[in-house]
Amino acid sequence: MTFALLLALLSGTVNTAVVNMHSKATTDSDVVSQAIYGAPVQYVEETPGWVKIRTADEYTGWVEATRLKSSTKPYASSGQIAAVSSLFAHIYREASVTKHQPLLTIPFEAKLEIAAETRQENGRWLQVNLVDGSSGWIQQGDVQLSAQRMTIPETIELSKRFLGLPYTWGGTSSFGYDCSGFTQMLCRRRAINMPRDAGPQARWEGVREVTRANLEPGDLLYFGRNLASITHTGYFIGNDDFIHATTNGKPVVQISKLNEEPWTKLFVAARRPK
Repeated sequence: MTFALLLALLSGTVNTAVVNMHSKATTDSDVVSQAIYGAPVQYVEETPGWVKIRTADEYTGWVEATRLKSSTKPYASSGQIAAVSSLFAHIYREASVTKHQPLLTIPFEAKLEIAAETRQENGRWLQVNLVDGSSGWIQQGDVQLSAQRMTIPETIELSKRFLGLPYTWGGTSSFGYDCSGFTQMLCRRRAINMPRDAGPQARWEGVREVTRANLEPGDLLYFGRNLASITHTGYFIGNDDFIHATTNGKPVVQISKLNEEPWTKLFVAARRPK
């Protein structure tokens, strides 16, 4: 078996709250995307201190090797799984918020393996097995034990919880989203697994074209110079409003009006998931 083939069989798990994926194997290169705690990744290439990974949405980038835990069995792939439903969640060394500082703070959507027989204090706490093989405790109010496919109204309500969070180039977590990372996350809550970037989203076979006059809540809006040069996206929530992660005005998740500048002139397309 060749080294390249052996490497292709290797997989790992993100072992830090959020890891940046770079275009090259150096922190001096640009960030192309991110992966969050507990996410499974496939190894594509290695160089000293760095691994090129492929995420579940088929995105590739270089990450520091110390941010990964190599494994033969995917983390949080069997047994009872908890997914963070708060914007952020602390994991503690014991079932107490006062005895010690948190071991780790992880973002929305991060998945955790629940240990057996963990509930304490009338179900307030859950013991979880961590990626590095240790264990910790998380408050049950921070997680969801069975993810449900959200309706469009539910995703609109969810989206407003992120208002004011910072815009982060390449961001895919509640620590900071970029525009396409934010719309991708909202669609994922509807069990729609879209491409990572705005341009590929607009060209994706899983969406259909919608005219501006026929927009409905849950549609995706795309902006740029033209269809071949899409640079931004947002999530339409009705009444000419859309929510998006942007650097316009304030660099945060915010609600804007489609009929106001600069968006009305930059608007080039709308798409509706099939």
